Amino acid sequence: MSVLIAIPARYASTRYPGKPLVPLAGAGGQARTLIERSWRAAMAVEGVARVVIATDDARIRDAAEAFGAEVVMTSEGCANGTERCAEAHAALGSGYEIVVNLQGDAPLTPHWFIEDLVAGLRADPTAEVATPVLRCDGRALNGFLHDRAAGRVGGTTAVFDRRGHALYFSKEVIPYTGRRYEDAAPTPVFHHVGVYAYRPDALAGYPGWVPGPLEGLEGLEQLRFLENGRSVLCVEVEARGRQFWELNNPEDAPRIEAMMRAMGLE
Repeated sequence: MSVLIAIPARYASTRYPGKPLVPLAGAGGQARTLIERSWRAAMAVEGVARVVIATDDARIRDAAEAFGAEVVMTSEGCANGTERCAEAHAALGSGYEIVVNLQGDAPLTPHWFIEDLVAGLRADPTAEVATPVLRCDGRALNGFLHDRAAGRVGGTTAVFDRRGHALYFSKEVIPYTGRRYEDAAPTPVFHHVGVYAYRPDALAGYPGWVPGPLEGLEGLEQLRFLENGRSVLCVEVEARGRQFWELNNPEDAPRIEAMMRAMGLE
């Protein structure tokens, strides 16, 4: 099955304008922009036919082409990354059997997260979308709780049924546990990793569905699938010693740089 990775990127982020072009220094001190680091993460994935950056901004296009990426220009009217991926897939002729949305704020995404995601979607014919989830240890969960207490969104969490099909996603920490955990202890909380694999029909239909109240309240694009009765498979992935974080706020940049230094990532 042919796989396309599309990396949606927009300059006018509400929480962090210009985020795709923010420089991040690796372990050796070399700075690369967020969008280049996300593109490099995509290029490391095996079994992918094509990787493109989907944007509506000439500054992002110029920066991406300068480091060798293929760019698909999309409209300014895309409300989120899923709509941008749908538009990019259509512009490329809609010829791919699975489209992966690697959001441009997740440069630490390991290649096996995406490889496992694609394998999970292939193995479950009832799922229309798949997305990775990572079991939090106590350190990660306590970090989420600390961020929420400080009024920040530290990450998105997911709950799902016994088949792995999503019940809900939230920027709150769910499920409620009522206790704290030792740093290395496993917890029942799953961090939703902002990557999606879509079957083409579900992706093509998405822009035409009216956003529901939950999507509006949480600001989470994947809730549109759930609010329209579509099945979203949560694929549990393993960290294998890698740290993971998304760049949501300006204060996340030094946190990601520290993680790259700790892991020896250039």
